[in-house]
Amino acid sequence: MSTQNIYDDPKFFEGYSRLPRSESGLSAVYEWPAFQRLLPASLRGARVLDLGCGFGYVAREARARGARHVIGVDLSERMLAAARAVTHDDGIEYVHAALEDYAPEAGAFDLVVSSLALHYIADYPALVRKVAACLVDGGRFAFSVEHPIFTAHGSADWYYGAQGDRLHWPVDRYRDEGERRTNWFVDGVVKYHRTIESYVTGLLQAGLCLVRLEEPEAEAAQLAEHPEWRDERRRPPFLLMAAMKAMPA
Repeated sequence: MSTQNIYDDPKFFEGYSRLPRSESGLSAVYEWPAFQRLLPASLRGARVLDLGCGFGYVAREARARGARHVIGVDLSERMLAAARAVTHDDGIEYVHAALEDYAPEAGAFDLVVSSLALHYIADYPALVRKVAACLVDGGRFAFSVEHPIFTAHGSADWYYGAQGDRLHWPVDRYRDEGERRTNWFVDGVVKYHRTIESYVTGLLQAGLCLVRLEEPEAEAAQLAEHPEWRDERRRPPFLLMAAMKAMPA
């Protein structure tokens, strides 16, 4: 099954490019404080793979923290063109490929990261097995996805009252995993819903050890700048996990 390349749709890309996280980078990313807690204490000398690198913000941050080399992979040519335009660093390499097709070398990376990309992947267990194989012993996989509570119903929107107030977030078909089609800038955006259990089980079955799980909420400093994020506490928008490839006994 081929991945939908929605980020190269002109209308979608225009809308996505206007998001605060697209215009301002990691400082405007709701889950970034929590994502940093998934990362190793030091990236000095690390070889990093960024799956779904988008505009390259995480790749450049990894280099700023001392990573030796970063490879960013993305299906969207538009995203990669934007990333290359603002990246002036021989230590970062951008690769145009679907995540399902990209074949990293075994044991080539100390850290694999993925920010809000894996809910676009139909076969999550296969991708995690690939990640596990390309990590060194003791290497780490850190990723974020849209929270299963966010994706379960498929509407990706609140349930509104007669006056337009947000009454609640609809959750339905939680155990019914699979494709969801939503409207986000354009109609027919394909994402894949899976349970928290499936996300964790995929890691364990690939031989990885779960070391951290977060359902982040906005921090005080963020709320001072983005008061509209207060409603996000009513339902978790994102799920973050870190897993490690165990050292041989």
